[in-house]
Amino acid sequence: MSEADFPQLLQDFFLRRLVTERRASKQTISSYRYAFQLLLRFAEKRTRRTPSALTLSDLDAPLILAFLDHLEEGRGNSPRTRNARLTAIRSFMRYVSTRDPTSLPVAQRVLAIPSKRFDRPILGFLTRDEMDAVLDAPDRSTWSGRRDTVLFAALYNTGARVSEITALRVGDVLLDRGASLHLHGKGRKERVIPLWKSTAVQLRKWLEGIDQRPEAPVFPNRAGRPLSRSGVDQRLKRAVARASAHCPSLVGRSVSPHTLRHTTAMHLLQSGVAITVIALWLGHEDLATTHQYLEADIAMKEAALRQLSEPKTKTKTERFRADDRLLAFLEGL
Repeated sequence: MSEADFPQLLQDFFLRRLVTERRASKQTISSYRYAFQLLLRFAEKRTRRTPSALTLSDLDAPLILAFLDHLEEGRGNSPRTRNARLTAIRSFMRYVSTRDPTSLPVAQRVLAIPSKRFDRPILGFLTRDEMDAVLDAPDRSTWSGRRDTVLFAALYNTGARVSEITALRVGDVLLDRGASLHLHGKGRKERVIPLWKSTAVQLRKWLEGIDQRPEAPVFPNRAGRPLSRSGVDQRLKRAVARASAHCPSLVGRSVSPHTLRHTTAMHLLQSGVAITVIALWLGHEDLATTHQYLEADIAMKEAALRQLSEPKTKTKTERFRADDRLLAFLEGL
């Protein structure tokens, strides 16, 4: 296969590899598509070739590295976003190396580009009082306020991702016996989350006033279409601003739908729920992801401990000192 077949390879990657073979989720396809849109526009400016005229050798390691630098320095993307774009490119290069052996040298050099390491910030979450203030904030005298009240209650109850809550359909709400929501998660993984009685009551009342066909969205906008991610974020910011009047600790706080997901996890952890159960609740494939909440909880406790003065002791403990210069060097590292 010649280098001129790069456009065909890219199309095959999306249609054959992602859609047909891997049956990738809409979110994955959307993320990968956006990554390549950015890459092709960058490559077009750098090589002065249209995307359709690019060859695989144009997308060599130096260009990919320059593109990754551009994401951080030119677009202000975080290392996490940079790594997500690199993941899409790597996936394509792995596919190319199996389809076209002559492309293996280019693919291997790109696959050798490492992900960027970064410090994970301590997860932000709300206290019980702050969460209660947000849940009480929407104006229930309006249609959108009533929707937002149920929306935030469902987000907090389930710890759902914003993509999962916007994709929720009436047929996914199970209120007959054990009230629960059927969530469709990342990578086509599904899970059923039980509901508090209060959440179930709110959902039952809300569903009575909207389109009750199984495929209809549970949380529609005024046009009847599902709320967008940005729509949920905007409504939450409005609720937080309103709640700040009664809860001063919310003033100036940046609260996103994902903050509510973190809040659910932290409140479960603080209530004594096992970390493995929280992982199943949130739909985490890797337990290490859930372990971040345990680390955040420990960090919070350590911060509280620093506010308390240590007890005075009569015994003075001397710090070990190495008696050799080389050992002292190692000890001082």
